[in-house]
This record gives sequence, C-alpha cells and structure tokens, in this order.
Amino acid sequence: MPVIELDRLAKRYGRIEALRSITLAVEPGEIFGLLGPNGAGKTTLIRSLTGSTRPTGGSVRVFGLDPVRDSRRVRRDLGYMPQAPALYEDLSPRDNIRFFGRAHNPANLDQRIGELLDFSNLRQRERDPVYTFSGGMKQRVSLACALVHKPKVLLLDEPTAGVDPRLRVEFWNHFRELARAGTTLLISTHQMDEALYCDRLGILCDGELLACDTPKNLLHLGRTRIHVQRAEESIIETDEIYSEALPRALQPFGLDPAVRRIEIERQNLEQIVLKLIQSKGRRDA
Repeated sequence: MPVIELDRLAKRYGRIEALRSITLAVEPGEIFGLLGPNGAGKTTLIRSLTGSTRPTGGSVRVFGLDPVRDSRRVRRDLGYMPQAPALYEDLSPRDNIRFFGRAHNPANLDQRIGELLDFSNLRQRERDPVYTFSGGMKQRVSLACALVHKPKVLLLDEPTAGVDPRLRVEFWNHFRELARAGTTLLISTHQMDEALYCDRLGILCDGELLACDTPKNLLHLGRTRIHVQRAEESIIETDEIYSEALPRALQPFGLDPAVRRIEIERQNLEQIVLKLIQSKGRRDA
C-alpha cells in the first residue's frame, strides 16, 4: 500500500487556491521530490500531511489514516523538518534532541541521542548552544530532532536551503541511507540538481500538479538539438526524441568520414520545468 495518498486534495485561503485537486501516491522507501517555484504550494502540501492544515477539498491519507482526525497515531511515525529550523537556540544539540525526543518517548532515548549526534556529525559541538551555530549546522540539528523517534515517513521542507554544496552532498547521502533502511521521504526543493537524486518528482506550480514521473522520464520531455557539420556545411535539427532524430540527421551523410563533429545539446531539468510552467501560463491566459 502507498504510505502517502492524496486524492483531489485542495486547499484555499480566501480567494487564493494554494492546492488544486492534487492526486498522487508515494510508496514505502521512496524518495519523492516536490519541485516548483516559491509559492507553488509545496509547503501547504506538506502541512496537509502533518495535519497542521485542514484541506478544503479532497482527502489526505498517511498510513491509511487522516492526519487531522488521527493526528496522534499519524505523528507517532511521522518526522517533519520545517524550512526554518524550529529549535531552542539557548539549548545545545543534545538538549534539543532530548526535548523533542521526550515528546515521542522512544525507548533508550540516551542511546538514540548519541546515534543521532554521530549521524549528524555534531559530536564535537554537542554541548554548545545552538545560537553559536552556522545555518548549515542548525539544519543538521533540525534533521536530528526530526529523526529522534525513528519515523517511517520523513517530511523535509527545503532541507538544504542556505547550506553549502559539501553539506548538501552529506544530507543527500543521509537521505539515501534512510531510504535504504525503509524510511519514506517526501522532500520539497527548488534545487534542480537535487531533484535528480529523487526516485520520482512532482512538479507544482500555482497549486497544480503539472507532472509526476521519474527524473529520467521527465528529462525525455525536453527537446534535443543536433548540430551536424560537414566541411563548411551545417545542418541543425531539433527533435523531441533523440534516438530517432540522430539517425535521421545522419542519413544524408551515410556516416561519411567527412562528418567531423556532432554536437548534441539536450534541455536540462530546469529548462523542462520552466517550459511546463510557461505552458500552464499560456493555457491559463
């Protein structure tokens, strides 16, 4: 069974439609990415999963339960890391993890705190107050707090916002390690390079789900530009299916030795996402 199920989920704030009939399912152990510009509805969708906001239409199920009506049972196995770290900055990483851990009352809490300090590479600063930390280190503490009760589902809202590239790689190594152990992760991001690490992606814009597929399949939505140069002659051909376009472009040449260069330029994920958003804008207009 899917761990997360959304069926025509809608959320309205006055005249603003934050989510418009979102339907999707996330499988156990999957890393599912929510990709889209600021204001696309990513945070609202995550809050619907935590039960902190009530849908105005459709339904939400986490572990087959309603996050609002069954909030206590859902949150027992749900971890949430908000975009801005919600930490007690006068406390140390150890004490922050302990505070959030006591809310869930896991077994062997002291042992779990030690595991998370090692997992987050915070052992050397475990007793320093959090207000002395950099933004990236605060994100580490926030992730450790979200993991203290070993959740089956982890919701991460822009988890690498403001962190340096090296730490971003560390975070994704952690996420993949968690997924291999069976944790389901739903991660919102607007970092195109990070999106490629996900098993599947949902592209949101203005509360609407524009596409939902694997990164590889989404990349196939892009166009391929083929530039063939023979002596002084140049032929440029653009086609959506590279495997068909390349042979067709080469047929007039018969793979002649005079064909001295073939350049292939494929659209990247960012260009494809922008194209989807622009197409939506034209439809709306």
